[in-house]
Amino acid sequence: MARAAVVQIPGVNCEYETARALEAVGLEARIVRWNEPDSVWSGFDAFVLPGGFAFQDRIRAGAVAAKLNAVDRIASEAARGKPVLGICNGAQVLVEAGLVPGFRPGHVELTLAPNRAPRREGYLCRWVWVRAEEGPGREWFARGARPGEPIPVPIAHGEGRFQTADPEVRRRIQTDGLVLFRYATPAGAPAEEYPFDPNGAMLQAAGVTNAAGNILAFMPHPERALWLRQVPIDMAGDWGERRRAAVGTWGSLEGPGPGRVVFESLAARLRPRAAIGARA
Repeated sequence: MARAAVVQIPGVNCEYETARALEAVGLEARIVRWNEPDSVWSGFDAFVLPGGFAFQDRIRAGAVAAKLNAVDRIASEAARGKPVLGICNGAQVLVEAGLVPGFRPGHVELTLAPNRAPRREGYLCRWVWVRAEEGPGREWFARGARPGEPIPVPIAHGEGRFQTADPEVRRRIQTDGLVLFRYATPAGAPAEEYPFDPNGAMLQAAGVTNAAGNILAFMPHPERALWLRQVPIDMAGDWGERRRAAVGTWGSLEGPGPGRVVFESLAARLRPRAAIGARA
């Protein structure tokens, strides 16, 4: 069984539900503290940096945590081809560490800037829709998503707007297909304005990968949409219809939710690698 480390950095608060999400799709999950010895990290097949407020998000969200030795060790493991998923605050850490998009290792080429929307600012907590695009990260994190399928997931962030000051970085992100998840409407069309585009991110980006596709910085919280019972009963679209049809049926409510596709995709990609490792 493939092993995934859920990195517990001071200030994060989503490590337990993230570990449960990984276990629900058949992975062995362990919560690993940020100050574990270097020798610990090589024993895992995947790494997840969960949401929260690492080191109180001082300076900028994720900026302090990005300097941890643990993040350097995870970067080394990622360079060997192991997957890394950063969720919300974890995404901010990956960007601040220069791992996404990672064109020039060690350089911060992207930022998660404060949300920008008409007549509102600051922290935003709500459900949105995303859709998976084609790109190098699809086999790792979105292989189970149907083309154009609108996937409802919750967001909870104040600094979620992917942005860069370098036009060449923006061009490469777009042409190389590194925006794996984009904000969408309930019908799956591109989100062109608020509220479907919740923060004004460039290219409507909700999740961006590195060029190899094995590192994903994803701002929504798929672990909060793992079971059908977590979907709001008034949700629009297919998932809302499924949720309403399940009212009063506990077995149906305990069925898979829309956010599971991210974790199931990761698990499906890891299984052959784990099998190869076991034979070796």
